[in-house]
Amino acid sequence: QVQLVESGGGLVQAGGSLRLSCAASRGTFSRYPMGWFRQAPGKEREFVAAINWSGRSTDYADSVKGRFTISRTKDTVYLQMNSLKPEDTAVYYCAAAPRDYGLVGAMDRYEYWGQGAQVTVSS
Repeated sequence: QVQLVESGGGLVQAGGSLRLSCAASRGTFSRYPMGWFRQAPGKEREFVAAINWSGRSTDYADSVKGRFTISRTKDTVYLQMNSLKPEDTAVYYCAAAPRDYGLVGAMDRYEYWGQGAQVTVSS
């Protein structure tokens, strides 16, 4: 069992940057593919970015490609968000996919989820 905790959310003006972090408060995810998802008010949760267990492969939603970067160390997964837009406002969740090996974009493959971090981008 892995418990994930996100940090680094907040309020930022459009065009600004934030970096989200995800660490395990219990267990370890060092060998698992990891992902970031987000859910805006009134919308379904959507895929943002994924990284394989080694960190050598990444994938992004088209809406964030070129602006967001996912990376990882043994103990932490990061989401660097640059050139933020008001439409990036959402609760951001990190997640772990313990039964997979490569990049995982499908939400239903992720078994462990954090509690979420609010990101608000003002115009």
